[in-house]
This record gives sequence, C-alpha cells and structure tokens, in this order.
Amino acid sequence: MIVSGLVIAAGSLVAAFVVALALRALPTVRLQLAGLALLAVSVPLGAVLLSGWVMFHMGDDVKILAVAVASASAAVLAGLFLARSIANSVERVREASGALAAGDLTVRAPEGGPAEVADLAASFNEMAASVERLFDARRELVVWASHDLRTPLANMQAMLEAIEDGLASPEEYVPALRDQVRALSALVDDLFELARIDSGALTLELREAELTGLVGACLRGVEAEARARHVSLEARVDGATRARCAPDKVERVLLNLLTNALRHTPSDGSIAVVVEPEPDEREVRVSVEDTGDGLSPESLRRMFERFWRGDPARSARGAGLGLAIARGLVEAHGGRIWAENRPGGGARVSFTLPAA
Repeated sequence: MIVSGLVIAAGSLVAAFVVALALRALPTVRLQLAGLALLAVSVPLGAVLLSGWVMFHMGDDVKILAVAVASASAAVLAGLFLARSIANSVERVREASGALAAGDLTVRAPEGGPAEVADLAASFNEMAASVERLFDARRELVVWASHDLRTPLANMQAMLEAIEDGLASPEEYVPALRDQVRALSALVDDLFELARIDSGALTLELREAELTGLVGACLRGVEAEARARHVSLEARVDGATRARCAPDKVERVLLNLLTNALRHTPSDGSIAVVVEPEPDEREVRVSVEDTGDGLSPESLRRMFERFWRGDPARSARGAGLGLAIARGLVEAHGGRIWAENRPGGGARVSFTLPAA
C-alpha cells in the first residue's frame, strides 16, 4: 500500500510538472490561468480516483467520484472567473496602449484590478502623460518659433522691397538689416541649443574653475548697458570659490540672468552677483539679485518655460528662450535653478554648481 501511494505521488508530481511546462506555451494570460485552474484540480482529482480504485470497492468509488467531480467543477469555475477578471484588466490596458499608438494622446488606462495590473496601468498613464506633454511642448515650440522667425523675416522683406522700389537707399536700411540678421542668428542658435539639451546630446567639458574671474567677465559684458540705464553692478564672491563646471556654459547662464535682471531693474537701481558655498560645501550657489519690482506668482511659476515672457512689452527683444536654456545648462551640470522674491524688495535668481 505504501509503495502504491509513493508511485501515485511521484506520478502526480511528474504529470503536474509536464503540464505546467505546456501551459507556458499558451498564447494568452486568460488561457494560461484557465489551464492553471484545470491543473490545480485535475491532478489531485486523478490522484484521489486512482487511490480510490486501489483502496475501495466499486460502490465506494462512485461516491468518491461524485464528490471529487463536484469539488473539481467548483474549483474550475472559480479559476475561470478569476482568469476572466484578470484578463479583462489586462485587456483594458492593452486597449489604452493601442489607442495611444494610434495617436490618441489623451487616453488613460483604468487603474483597477489586481495590484500588479493597477501598477502597470499607473505606469502606462504616467508614460502617456509624459508623451502628451512632449508633443504639446513640440507643438508649442513650432508655433512660437514660427512666430519669432516670421517677424524679422517680414521686416527684412519690407526693407528689401522698399529698396527695390526706390523708396529708400541701401545705406539707410543696411544697419537695420544687420540687426535683423543678428536677431535671426541668435534665435537659431538658441533653438539649436534647446534641441541639444532636449535630446541629451549636450556634452560638457567639466573642469575646476575659479568663479571670481568668470563673474567679473560677465559683469564687464553688461557694464555698458548698465551704465546707460544708470544701474550699478556689484560682485560679492566668497573668497576664491571654485566649482567644477564648463566655464563657457556657466558664463552663458550668468549673462542670461544679468540681461534679464537689467530689463526689470529701474534707473538708479542695482544688481549684485553673489557667490557662496552651500552649507554642506558640496555645491556652490550663484545668485543674481536686483532691486526691481520683484516677481509675480505667475512669473515665479513659469519664468523658466520656453517662449514665456512675463512682460512682452519689456521683453520684445528676446524670444523667451534665455531662461529655459539657462535651466537646461544648469541641470546638465547636475545643479538646480530657482527664483524668489527678496525680503527687502526685488528678485533673486539662484543656481547651484558642484563644488571643486
């Protein structure tokens, strides 16, 4: 009897293993779960029937068979119901992914069902939202770039037509044409820089740099404009502070911040560049402070968005890309950039760099 039991147990294990390998080849989750339910009841059922055939007489075998069939049928039905529920949850995610692939960027998957399927749906929805934001940003980029390119091109077209019609001499419009070409070139350079940042193709040659000279060079670059506006410039650098950075990129960030501060600082105001190490000494903070009117809540929230102008009348010369590029360059260094209002009035824009 013991030998028969061992033989039946070994046979059940082998049969279950073989059928489990076969279930992996089924094409859908629904079929695999249904097969698992059948396996879970058929192997014990077979073992019970075989044991009954060995241990009991024919009359008792019928009773055992009836009970085993009833319990197995209940287990199969429960397994099929569970398989249908799980498969339906997966099917909803599949339908949402198909709609997204077809171009419907607003589609979202229901985040219900088992925990694994709910996590899958949540991850899909996060991915879909990221794709939608990416396409919206690309669409906005095309619209704004087309607008900012069209304006100087229209001006140049009008000037050339005036020259061709004899309404103006070439010498009269050459300086203006040069300014328009310079504006177009700057916009194209900014768009190219943004494209490199977005694609991850921007490469930085990091080295240890002393920031005192870099700040001084940037201040000299805007000194003439500041003098014309009667705005005083100041540098407050904490000793020989050094950072690990790409100096040309940091200079571009600082010049963008200084230019933006000059546009929003009234006459007889002041602008200061403050450089100091962070308390943990792992980063260096560079801040540009001004004595202007400060920043509105909307400006604080959106000033680093591309093509956004807080005051179009005062920012008409720019395309609204400078601060977006500054953010990309700072983040490429592993730093962060933010803006805030100063307690005593005016605005402060700060960014961090890794300390040398």
